[in-house]
Amino acid sequence: MNAHAFDLSGERLELLPSGALHWPRRELLCVSDLHLGKSERIARRGGGLLPPYETRETLLKLEADISLTAPATVVCLGDSFDDLAAAAALDDEALDRLAILAAGRRWIWIEGNHDTGPVAVPGIHLSTYYDPPLIFRHIAENGIHGEISGHYHPKARVRTRGGTITRRCALTDGIKTILPAYGAFTGGLPCDDVALADLMGDRAVAILLADPPLPIPMPRPAPRRGAAQSPSRSRGRASS
Repeated sequence: MNAHAFDLSGERLELLPSGALHWPRRELLCVSDLHLGKSERIARRGGGLLPPYETRETLLKLEADISLTAPATVVCLGDSFDDLAAAAALDDEALDRLAILAAGRRWIWIEGNHDTGPVAVPGIHLSTYYDPPLIFRHIAENGIHGEISGHYHPKARVRTRGGTITRRCALTDGIKTILPAYGAFTGGLPCDDVALADLMGDRAVAILLADPPLPIPMPRPAPRRGAAQSPSRSRGRASS
């Protein structure tokens, strides 16, 4: 299996090329921001049309990762559905696929900002899920050790010989991990955005989605001219 292994709160985790996170010791697979029903929600609100097969594409990818890792537990870290109406509008094929994937395993839907309530699909619905020493939630909070979250859809711009490319990525600093969006046709926030820079310690890495995934130092916002470095930033949050 082409995966990138890293440690979080003493646990060995594996990021798959798809953006899914595997916790072998607990037989757990974690994905974030599926945004199932995105094309339906945008069409319903009068936006531009997206290809209608994004839900099927996302579920096929998830099916492959489940087949690869054979998890006993699957955790979906919120924004699994683009909104509650999109969840209610899922077609029979999508509902059947979800039922088959959930059969025989524990399936946990974490509440996100797009899907703030339970939906009529197999599994249990929680605001957070704690499996010591790790905690799973949708949006990261500062100072929480062992936290795994999503929400921000991090992506990184990387210079190559052929120019600049953009890749989805996971961010981790030994204290917390932020997963990329798993769903098809989801956008992203550059990881040099101040919102992500303020959450992640100075030793954070961005793990680019590739086969195998590729870790690089997390890109940071360009320093403002004349701006002094803050004492907290100069000490490095990851070591505190």
